[in-house]
Amino acid sequence: MRAAVVLSCGNPPDLRTVPAPEVAEGESLVQVTAAPITPLDVLCASGTSYFGQPALPYIPGVQGVGKLTDGTRVWFPTQAGMRPGDGSFADLCAVPTTDLVPIPDGTRDETAAALGLSAVAAWMALTWRAALRPGEQVLILGAGGTVGQVAVQAARLLGARRVVAVCRSPRSQALATKNGADAVVPLHPDDTPETLTPRLRRALDGLADVVIDPVFGIPATAAAQVLAPGARIVNLGSAAAESATFTSATLRGNTASLLGYTNNALTPTQRHTALTEIFNHAATGALSVDHALTPLADIAPAWTSQATGSTPRRIVVQLSDVPTPPSVP
Repeated sequence: MRAAVVLSCGNPPDLRTVPAPEVAEGESLVQVTAAPITPLDVLCASGTSYFGQPALPYIPGVQGVGKLTDGTRVWFPTQAGMRPGDGSFADLCAVPTTDLVPIPDGTRDETAAALGLSAVAAWMALTWRAALRPGEQVLILGAGGTVGQVAVQAARLLGARRVVAVCRSPRSQALATKNGADAVVPLHPDDTPETLTPRLRRALDGLADVVIDPVFGIPATAAAQVLAPGARIVNLGSAAAESATFTSATLRGNTASLLGYTNNALTPTQRHTALTEIFNHAATGALSVDHALTPLADIAPAWTSQATGSTPRRIVVQLSDVPTPPSVP
């Protein structure tokens, strides 16, 4: 079968021919149709992640979409790059049957792949960690990223009365508006908390009840100045910086909660339930994420684009017929 194979850490995977996977008891064989290139894929393959260096060679891809032998379309996760084993960038993938999530009619394979675990993070940050209540106001930092795009749409679906998005590029700002943000606050390269906070105040209708924060740094520091009593800040990442400043008075004065989030903390049932809700909304067109499609044959340049950040869109690899590549040496 065809597969993208990581032969050395820090380099893009190469297209190769490899044996089909053996299917163990309790596993299902998935014919892969689409798989996203995520930052986690690139990090694991770099050999610098906290999981340690992966055993080489291996097939990357921590999630994917495909169909079973009976034609059922499913989403699936893998541990590729985190534990020994292969991932989704191959024609076939053996997956624990209990990890499979059916995809409803109306949700395209590439849409489900683009959403995947990033959508789970946005959805669960709002519902589980922030416990968003209908009628609350939500401030979303990094709204141009994959998590941020979903968070804007999900907050609206979950009953937020007002959604304010913060993002950098004009393209991201246009996406946030398209996704349903009531107001969009541009983030400038030279911003400080003192320059950003007044713009947040003007965009908000009062104070923020929930802040979804995939970026930390200056945006999070500014967001802490516009919190309503009982507000919750949920941090999912550090795209802007590894640290932010929160004074004791700010947190205590607003009885605010600063909460961390990782998909790794979810139970399989939580993840399955979240994905089912997400895919059902995607089937109606209510949830989507901006993405670009690339064939498996172009995995190397697509991988480099994700690694360098040269494309702002989520890259989804489509599995389709290509000339037979050379075998792994």
